[in-house]
Amino acid sequence: MKYQPLNQEFIALKIATEMNDALRYKLRMLGIPIEGSTNVFCDNQSVITNSTVPDSTLRKKHNAIAYHRIREAVAAEVIRIAYVLSKSNNADILTKPLSGTDLRAMITNILW
Repeated sequence: MKYQPLNQEFIALKIATEMNDALRYKLRMLGIPIEGSTNVFCDNQSVITNSTVPDSTLRKKHNAIAYHRIREAVAAEVIRIAYVLSKSNNADILTKPLSGTDLRAMITNILW
């Protein structure tokens, strides 16, 4: 089954991959050894499926470019994409309107 994720999700993952590469490069230039891959957490199951399953193809060119950049990083074991529930995704504080109790719970998780 082929999923077609939203364009924004793939572009955001591509940008995160590029920022990760830049940070890893800077750390190496400072003499800090980097071992293993970086965990990237995503709450969109279709993006994870398309990024980790080699058989999936995308029709839109801008999605395909982001897809290949992400697949390259996954294949090189630079990043590892993992699923995180929306309830546990701390990035939602900045991107989604939340109720007072949900917002308080997420802020508490970050601070403690």
